[in-house]
Amino acid sequence: MPNSDNAYGTHNKQTKIISQISDGSTALTVFANTDAAKAHFFTADALTVMDETCTVLEWALQADGNGQNTQLKTTFAFGTKGNSDIAEADDWAAQYNTRKTALINAGNWTKAGVGGSFADSDDHLV
Repeated sequence: MPNSDNAYGTHNKQTKIISQISDGSTALTVFANTDAAKAHFFTADALTVMDETCTVLEWALQADGNGQNTQLKTTFAFGTKGNSDIAEADDWAAQYNTRKTALINAGNWTKAGVGGSFADSDDHLV
């Protein structure tokens, strides 16, 4: 569950569409729900980082060009902890970036062996 630090609004809203990469010989996974899609692409540690640092975090399945739910869409944004003396590195957006980078460097952000592409979108879920 995302944090609730929205008293000062939310900032840095982003939307990503995560798509499987077809190798032409293996069928893409069609997802029944967002939990299955999240578990397909991301490690449990990555999902924990998102849950703990994002103030807005929404997920939706998205159909590919064949009408199959093979893609995952997410919109996320960050609140602030609100303390005037808080270092920028300690606020939610920076915590997300720092923890995400550490997991990427450890090979623990996305699932090993699962190809995926991440595309930016202006069509936010919220």
